Amino acid sequence: MKKRAATLAEIAKVAGVSRMTASRALNNQPGVSAETREDILRIADEMGYSVNPFAQKLSNGRSRIIGVMAELHAPFTSDIVLGISGAAKSAGYEALVYSLPDRDSTAPSSVASLLQQIAGGIIAILPYEASYLEQIASEALPVVTIDTLYDDPPFPSVDGDSYQGARLAVRHLADLGHRRIGFISGDNRLRSARERLTGYRDAVAQFDLDRDPQLVVDGDFLQKSGFDAAKRLLALKDRPTAIFAANDISALGASQAMREKGLSIPEDMSLIGFDDIAIAQQMHPPLTTIRQPLRQIGRSAMNTLLARIGGLDAPSNRITLPTELIVRQSTAAPRR
Repeated sequence: MKKRAATLAEIAKVAGVSRMTASRALNNQPGVSAETREDILRIADEMGYSVNPFAQKLSNGRSRIIGVMAELHAPFTSDIVLGISGAAKSAGYEALVYSLPDRDSTAPSSVASLLQQIAGGIIAILPYEASYLEQIASEALPVVTIDTLYDDPPFPSVDGDSYQGARLAVRHLADLGHRRIGFISGDNRLRSARERLTGYRDAVAQFDLDRDPQLVVDGDFLQKSGFDAAKRLLALKDRPTAIFAANDISALGASQAMREKGLSIPEDMSLIGFDDIAIAQQMHPPLTTIRQPLRQIGRSAMNTLLARIGGLDAPSNRITLPTELIVRQSTAAPRR
């Protein structure tokens, strides 16, 4: 027969204190001496008492729950969430994740209201719709985002270096001998997408490559847009010898368009992506890409939020982590 868990009243009775004192000790609140707190925690542990994390508060009145808003079905987010959760656990926090159904969804008012009541802070991953974050922040709840809509964001944001990553991608292709490089952009509402486009354009100019406007096709970071954009590039009379897609999912769509056209990668056309999510290594051939340190981005966002919870201002409203080129088998010198 399963043993019944001890109640707060029973813990207080054994410890010889009031229920309020026991609650304060167990929930890390002030007003209890160190000796009494230690005694109550020992008794609670011996009696198998489990603290409700939703009720637990820090001395500043904030809870040890961190709200995370993300599209969990998006491959990009899983490693970031793991990074957040690991850093949260190390600091004695728990991550409560709410999965948005799609990128244009906002958190329902009921969810936003719940987070305001139980969360010590919020991390939003790829916030395409940010009005609810402004509402939450107006209630003095710390907010950190991973990527942002804004060039000058209202909250601290953490991301990989999209601009330099795009330059690395173009330089790699230029070093192989490519001069006509097509670019499939991301969703330009996000700063990362805008910076990848700028990085592409600056590198094309720096290496004196073809600056044909037709080589830049709008995308939105999704597989279908990668497929459609690649078909437009392949239909050009003077088509590119390589395609740089703004993320790996778009690159997957582009690879399908190439195969539909009867082209081999990289023999007929090179392909490079961005992010280095798991699917990049599983593609055929494995995808050359720009790696973002996704788990590190998650940990950095969590550490930034912890500083805000502790009353410290971020040294900058933007934290940018380095990206790196990962060369696999989808890029090669163009045919002469």
